[in-house]
Amino acid sequence: MPIPEDVTGEEIDKDVRQELQSLPKTLADDVARNLVMVARLIDEDPEGAYGYSRVALRLASRVAAVREAAGFAAYANQKYSEALAEFRAARRMTGSVELWPVMADCERGLGRPEKALDMAGAPEVNKLDKAGQVEMRLVAAGARRDMDQLDAAIVTLQSPELASSSVQPWTARLRYAYADALLAAGREGEAREWFAKAVEADRDGSTDASDRLAELDGVEFVDALTEDESTAADAGAEKQDEQDADEVDDRDED
Repeated sequence: MPIPEDVTGEEIDKDVRQELQSLPKTLADDVARNLVMVARLIDEDPEGAYGYSRVALRLASRVAAVREAAGFAAYANQKYSEALAEFRAARRMTGSVELWPVMADCERGLGRPEKALDMAGAPEVNKLDKAGQVEMRLVAAGARRDMDQLDAAIVTLQSPELASSSVQPWTARLRYAYADALLAAGREGEAREWFAKAVEADRDGSTDASDRLAELDGVEFVDALTEDESTAADAGAEKQDEQDADEVDDRDED
């Protein structure tokens, strides 16, 4: 797959670069450039990211960072079985528990919420950092909702991190999940309150909390022009185009 010339491979994290040092330099550079493309495309073009991840995997399947990148690319394309296999491989190589929450979410994607809940109660969770533990809580709440256990999902999300007034990278998503669970349970007033709190914490627009809040408040977003006005504007534009074309013809005749 083509890679833009401005992608050198130096853009990747230094820890990943260190992992790639086990490869011949030319090969390491090729793998690094493909990994950069995965990172660039995974949000906007997950299919493209998946393609680059497969190239990197073909070149260096014994590098943990490559297996992890391939897992996230598969995950972004809802290829949960494939993603889970790659995450497991990366975990075997590193011994790290960092991928435990996303592995549990893959189990959800495969229709196995009970397995995700088992993972949420496993000893590995205690080894996660705070961000990982919050992520695991979100996955567990999602699994409860998959099983139509709305009250249990709400209780699962109730935590010191949810109650905290400080804003952390996970705060907006945690508040959003809590608001969404409350709304699903018919607790609209509380849901509105927590969607508003999610908006306050969502500094990078990672959720659509503002839209959900507006929807609860009955705000409707409409085009500035009515349908009739839009039709009239289109007709006027077409008429102007015809006049411009006639003027060009007249000048050609002269």
